[in-house]
Amino acid sequence: MNAVAGATARITAPTVRRHATEAEYGAWVKAFIPHYAARYERMAAYRRFVEGWPDLEDWFRAPLLVRAGFTGGPLRATGRTGTFSASGYLVYLSLVHGVGLDYEFLFVRKYARLFSIQAGGKGLGVDLDLLEAHVTRLDELGYSPESARTNLTWAIGRLLLHRGDPDITAVTAEDLFDIAEQIRSFGQREDFAQLRAALYQKSPWQMTGENAGERFAKAHLAKVHCLHVLLFNIGQVTNPPTSGTRRRKSWEENLLPEPCPPRIRAVVERYLSTRLEAQFDRPQTVRIAREGLRRFVNWLGREHPDITSLAQLDRALIEEYLRWLPTYTSQTTGQPLQVTTRKHEINAIGAFCRDTSMWGWDDVPGGPLLTTRDAPRRQETIPRYLPRHEVDALMTAIEGLTDPLQRTALLLLRWSGARRDEIRRLTWDCLDTYASGHPRLRIPVGKGHAERLIPLHADAAVALQEIINQAKAMKAVARRDPTTGRLENYIFVRKGKLLSSATLFDDSFEKACTAAGLVDSKGTRTVSAHRLRHTLGTQLAEGGARIQTIMTILGHKSASMSMIYSRISDPEVRRQYEEALASGNRIAGPAAEALMNGSLDDESIHWLQTNFLKTELELGHCLRLPAEGPCECELMLSCPKFLTTSEYAPRLRARLEREEELVADADTRGWPREAERHQATKRRLQQLLDDLETATEADLLNSRDKQKLQ
Repeated sequence: MNAVAGATARITAPTVRRHATEAEYGAWVKAFIPHYAARYERMAAYRRFVEGWPDLEDWFRAPLLVRAGFTGGPLRATGRTGTFSASGYLVYLSLVHGVGLDYEFLFVRKYARLFSIQAGGKGLGVDLDLLEAHVTRLDELGYSPESARTNLTWAIGRLLLHRGDPDITAVTAEDLFDIAEQIRSFGQREDFAQLRAALYQKSPWQMTGENAGERFAKAHLAKVHCLHVLLFNIGQVTNPPTSGTRRRKSWEENLLPEPCPPRIRAVVERYLSTRLEAQFDRPQTVRIAREGLRRFVNWLGREHPDITSLAQLDRALIEEYLRWLPTYTSQTTGQPLQVTTRKHEINAIGAFCRDTSMWGWDDVPGGPLLTTRDAPRRQETIPRYLPRHEVDALMTAIEGLTDPLQRTALLLLRWSGARRDEIRRLTWDCLDTYASGHPRLRIPVGKGHAERLIPLHADAAVALQEIINQAKAMKAVARRDPTTGRLENYIFVRKGKLLSSATLFDDSFEKACTAAGLVDSKGTRTVSAHRLRHTLGTQLAEGGARIQTIMTILGHKSASMSMIYSRISDPEVRRQYEEALASGNRIAGPAAEALMNGSLDDESIHWLQTNFLKTELELGHCLRLPAEGPCECELMLSCPKFLTTSEYAPRLRARLEREEELVADADTRGWPREAERHQATKRRLQQLLDDLETATEADLLNSRDKQKLQ
């Protein structure tokens, strides 16, 4: 095989790094460097480099600035040493002879024209046609051709030179993660300013700055990320591109600290992996379980380091943890954990104990140590919907968003009532119409484990169709849906990457709230995006929608979840009150004037909201206001025909206990007239119970007297 023929085929990577012979390199230069002057300079640079570094291993061991040709020898007219001009030879040595170059050297040298014809690109073994096809594909994904070419030249060039392999199709996800880690490490070097100053021939003080290394890392990680997006969308790598191109941490790295006993680590990791891989739960549910178990295991390590196996757990330890958990301060908010968070974590620990016991695992408690009564009770609150004036201002701001993906996501949140993750996972075929032509939205499987079809507002449908068309034109690769496991073509994709919930909802809603003036004095928004879902549910209920309709649109699994929206809001309380008591008849009393004029004050409205469900009667509700004084309408208080028997004593005692709770509640809220009413009811109930007990004693005496007479 002659020298030129050998140059066109990649030479097997040597086990010992060595120079190419002058004949080999000369033949390659003659074949692939088109200009005579460039050939002459190449060969001269080769001879200087080999003369200065006869043993290639010595060059690899030299200080970085010396290897790059910035220092360590006589400077030429260019201000560099003879080693600096050997860059072309080193590229040849890597891609043709398989001598991989280290990343720190590659980061301090420029290769802007690495694959050009003038630089011998045809003889390096790189598929230049494939490289052009990659630029075209990135253009389809939304990158400009200029930035696509720059990003690919930088990222692919350094990957191939490091691998010592010109085959672009051989690049793996691990290669991407590795170069990203090297970029971050290089940006954190103590001599970073000196290295970059030498590269740009500037004084070190001109290259200093608090974020110089961070800027370097950010700029070049973006280029690696661009390559990751490309390789994912052509199917060369299966790891979805993430910000920063970081490896996904394993369960072990995500879960427990290093001091954790091995037996505890092993069983917890096995439990969570089993639940996730077997798809017993959604990933979000497993994540909550992971957080709860991690907090519990960390607490065990601090408070009870002698515990080396979860089989040593007992109820006393669990109770100690339950007393500690409310005192824990969240690292995110700086406040104690919310009741809901504590409830989820306690339930997760309880489920771990029950599941592993039933599965017969070792190193586990072996039985349930927690019950549902150990979890704190979550307070039931009315959904926080948005008042009309806030909705109008917010919708105007949403319409003004410049990003079509963010604007469409918020419009769907407003008009569909879907959850954020459900909207983010909408696919190309999510929009069609009913027979009447009204738009219809197919919401994917989510928290409710079921797809659903719902009507969609025309404004949202128009915006949605536009981004569906954009997604189809982009032709991003289908992704495997984490919930269904099917390959899906998502629509909320930009530059080949599925947008995050933070980008689609958090960032966009922050902008909309600022524009609508829904922010506090510090500029923090005062409402959350989820309140748009509550607003739709409330409006459906007020508009007379059936519970089944609300369940279908909002994706509720039980009627009780949807019935909460049927709790009457302020306008509905006012309307029903006035219809019940002011329907054409004359009325009198402290609240008559307010009822006649339709001007109930805020205190009365608040009282009705709080007590409406408390005052439920057999066929309706009591609509008495505090200003009307104690109620005398209950049969047991006023009806002369009312009677009861000892069979009803348990129910009377239960009602007595309930009235005591209502007295305490009224005292807490500062409602003396309400407390007076319940006190009156208590006295009447106690009188009835006393009468029943007296009657029972009399019956017993009469029975004994009869027995004596017999």
